Amino acid sequence: MDWKRFGALTQVPGVPGAESLVSRELEKMITPLADEVIRDRLGSLFGKKSGDKNGPRVLVAGHMDEVGFMVTRITDQGFLRFQPLGGWWSQVLLAQRVEIVTREEKRIPGVIGSVPPHLLKEDDRGKPVPMDRMFIDIGLDSKEDVRNAGVHPGDFIVPVCPPVEMEGGRRLMAKAVDNRFGCALAVELLEDLQNRSHPNVVFSGATVQEEVGLRGAVTAANRVKPDVFFAVDAGPAGDTPGVADGFGELGQGVVIRLMDRSMIPLPGMRRFLIETAEEEGIPYQFFISQGGTDAGAVHKTGDGVPSAALGVCARYIHSHAAVVDKGDVEAAKAFLTALIRRLDPERLRAIQRG
Repeated sequence: MDWKRFGALTQVPGVPGAESLVSRELEKMITPLADEVIRDRLGSLFGKKSGDKNGPRVLVAGHMDEVGFMVTRITDQGFLRFQPLGGWWSQVLLAQRVEIVTREEKRIPGVIGSVPPHLLKEDDRGKPVPMDRMFIDIGLDSKEDVRNAGVHPGDFIVPVCPPVEMEGGRRLMAKAVDNRFGCALAVELLEDLQNRSHPNVVFSGATVQEEVGLRGAVTAANRVKPDVFFAVDAGPAGDTPGVADGFGELGQGVVIRLMDRSMIPLPGMRRFLIETAEEEGIPYQFFISQGGTDAGAVHKTGDGVPSAALGVCARYIHSHAAVVDKGDVEAAKAFLTALIRRLDPERLRAIQRG
């Protein structure tokens, strides 16, 4: 696993509907590895790699967008009001650093404002602050100053958290692990296939606008018309204090989703995933989620596309900093490559039979 590349991808700003900076970086990585680069009109991007041209068409996708925010209003005093893009819990926001990305791609540092306890009324100290009362301070004193700095309503905002290797060397902390992890694995897969045969045609890359309703997955599937789809994503870890009966533990291997609110994999697909992991000696764990992935959209396209969601669990996703286990990421990489190398017409028929 190229950890430097993984870390770099987490730092590229890209929220739902504004993924062009991420797309630009991915295109640089994918182009030398692919027979052809495929795009749809919303911005999803894939590298095509042909093994057996008569084999199954396999779509593999992370998603480019991270949860973030949009500037909605500039106050007379120079503060920014904002709207969340993706699922945020308001309690993780106050006093956190952010960057505003302007139309000219200038990155302006800011902080989500909070009132110090010294100035709070006694009754307010124990109450969560609703998001619509929050603001962002970029250090300027007027609406005119903010506009002169290049900030406008509609500009997007991302969290700040550089990649950090944690104590012991096994864990990595960064922003946007959900889902630059999937983007990184899409590139790693194309690298793995450079010198290996595979009985199919692979389209490996990333979708857009996953965090606001799996939108890019629909257009990507319509563009590629896959026979099989694998969503590669990070899901919430359930191994921290305060989580009762949680699924997903760091250090326990690749995650195979048994179901979520968007999709239930076909029995034949589930068997294929488990048999591959066990025969290849890849550590794996099961996961049930109240969330969803791009697989929830792709499996309903065309005449139906057998789909699965796989990846890793990550602590604290949909916040400024997420934590993943390097061994889990390596297991997910090995698992994805093994699935592609095994997915021939016979296995596709077995998956379709259920």
